[in-house]
Amino acid sequence: MLDSMKRSAGILLFRRNEQLEVLLGHMGGPFWARKDAGAWSVPKGEYTDDETPEAAARREFEEELGLKVPEGELIPLGEAKGSGKVITVWALEGDLDPETVTPGTFEMEWPPKSGQKKSFPEVDKVAWMTVEEASAKIVSAQRPFLERLSSR
Repeated sequence: MLDSMKRSAGILLFRRNEQLEVLLGHMGGPFWARKDAGAWSVPKGEYTDDETPEAAARREFEEELGLKVPEGELIPLGEAKGSGKVITVWALEGDLDPETVTPGTFEMEWPPKSGQKKSFPEVDKVAWMTVEEASAKIVSAQRPFLERLSSR
């Protein structure tokens, strides 16, 4: 069953201030525009058998945020299933200014059945938040990654 599922990989950037904070992106596009809870995600994306999960995670971080992956050691947070995908995530301690993010874009037909293609940002907001805040906002299938990071 897992072999037939799509695979996705990402990097959960974190930093330690007074509390542990994680960097999440609010998913772009019209479907997510008016949603907040359950509309934030680890920067991640799909990959195929010709790419390693780690390479895909690094590529997707750069594509979604328009920034290089910060230097540092990736900490495996394992896999979780969600939305018909198996998601693999690594944590990475680092910092970046959300104001410097220049997100990649994707195209989709919008409005539906209009025949018109429109371009939307992969993420329309990026923010640092405490693990508690992130737990309330992240896509539920990705919540285990926050729990695993917190328990380290």
